[in-house]
Amino acid sequence: MDLIPAPRSASGPARSGFLLDAGTVLRAAPGTGGTERWLRNTVGAALGLPLAPGEEGAGNTVSLLIDDTLAPEGYRLEVTADRGVVISGGGAAGVFWGAQTLRQLLGPGAFRRAPVGPDATHRIPHQVIEDSPRFAWRGMMLDVARHFMPKDGVLRCLDLLAAHKLNVFHFHLTDDQGWRIEIRRHPRLTEVGSWRARTKWGHRASPLWDEKPHGGYYTQDDIREIVAYAAERHITVVPEIDVPGHSQAAIAAYPELGNTDVVDTTALSVWDTWGVNPNVLAPSATAVRFYEEVLEEVLELFPSTFVHLGGDECPKDQWKESPAAQARIEELGLADENELQSWFIRHFDSWLAGRGRRLIGWDEILEGGLAPGAAVSSWRGYAGGIAAAEAGHDVVMCPEQQVYLDHRQDGGDDEPMPIGYVRTLEDVYRFEPVPPRLTPEAAAHVIGAQANVWTEVMENRDRVDYQMFPRLSAFAEVAWSALPEPAGRDFADFARRMTAHYRRLDALGVQYRPPGGPLPWQRRPAPAGLTGSGLGRPIEGTPPNV
Repeated sequence: MDLIPAPRSASGPARSGFLLDAGTVLRAAPGTGGTERWLRNTVGAALGLPLAPGEEGAGNTVSLLIDDTLAPEGYRLEVTADRGVVISGGGAAGVFWGAQTLRQLLGPGAFRRAPVGPDATHRIPHQVIEDSPRFAWRGMMLDVARHFMPKDGVLRCLDLLAAHKLNVFHFHLTDDQGWRIEIRRHPRLTEVGSWRARTKWGHRASPLWDEKPHGGYYTQDDIREIVAYAAERHITVVPEIDVPGHSQAAIAAYPELGNTDVVDTTALSVWDTWGVNPNVLAPSATAVRFYEEVLEEVLELFPSTFVHLGGDECPKDQWKESPAAQARIEELGLADENELQSWFIRHFDSWLAGRGRRLIGWDEILEGGLAPGAAVSSWRGYAGGIAAAEAGHDVVMCPEQQVYLDHRQDGGDDEPMPIGYVRTLEDVYRFEPVPPRLTPEAAAHVIGAQANVWTEVMENRDRVDYQMFPRLSAFAEVAWSALPEPAGRDFADFARRMTAHYRRLDALGVQYRPPGGPLPWQRRPAPAGLTGSGLGRPIEGTPPNV
């Protein structure tokens, strides 16, 4: 059996089984209509089968049922010659994840958009699969601020997440290099903030520039479509609006948001390079109310309980020099600039809580005191997540040393734009989201794990594909399956199953990194006089376990 992620238990397969053909019908019990539509429109279209609606008791049937004795995202898939295929889920999501397993059982042809051969019969061996996820939050973050991904690419990304039973799409919508979401009350955020004049080519230390303007944004109807498309696939879209750092695009559009008593904010443009930017939001009533108005529109578009407000990499230099910021510190009775950042985050934590939402932020929100209801995305390592979990706060583990997929996959000279430590497919497969030092009570606050895709050196969809895959397939198994501790994981078996999974990715048109290294068109020849590593920022050695 070549399923990815691996199920909790499977019996069979036997030689006999069920023949899916043009006469096969699809019976959907109440609560399973979304999966019924998905199977007919996606798998049926791929295989050239109508999968017409069927009634209870009919033979040659794929049946979708709700069984509330199962976990909400759990499912049971049974294949027999007499009953056909029965997928029972603890809820609608469980039925949908069972359908993803059925698609894999049908072979790579089920991952295409139209049939590729005349054979319209597909045999599935008799078997019983029982499965449920390890974590409730199985996420991937996509940065569309550094390099914009058009809407169709985002929808395709959601399909790829669903195929791997990942259920959270963290949508990084704003940063110094671009503002990507329409806010009708503040139109200059996209009129000005969504475009930059040029872009650094490679790492920020590279001397090269792409002189072509870059940008784009999603209209509010685009966002509604993305959120609805994700919901049909039982994926929650968590928006990120970054504050108080990573905000130069917003300040370029509305200079009054910045520290105007320290820097001429009217001279700022959308940032065209990478790194940590000194231009941060002023801790003013004007900036706070502006972002409340932004979030009012964000909440109308995203039903997610969690709203990500960044909170990372906020240099305090301008606040230290700003008489207005120092007066604010004194007015609020704060000790220093760290507590000022904490005040900023706490304000929005309370603001969101009053509207039935929860703030989540990068682990810098721990500095100066953690906001009472906040959850933490632990990115600088495990330490922030450990501290938060031990204090009773929910945590999503996404340490950069383990699951930042912009980091290079190999140490070879052919790798495009080498960034960070080498993180191979096997390294990601051995990632463990729950540190062993946590007590069971604290470990229960690790609600899941997330792989992050930062796009400074990913200028198009194919580059994103290359960095994501196949490592996202390994991450998906880590987040879903009940694996042993890292050293005891059977990577050889996973690699064997990936042989079949590569054919599925091929059918989906994913430009993954092949096991033998990049294909000729995936390599990035260095410009004259500049080595490939000169464009990037490779870090040698084993990443620290922090």
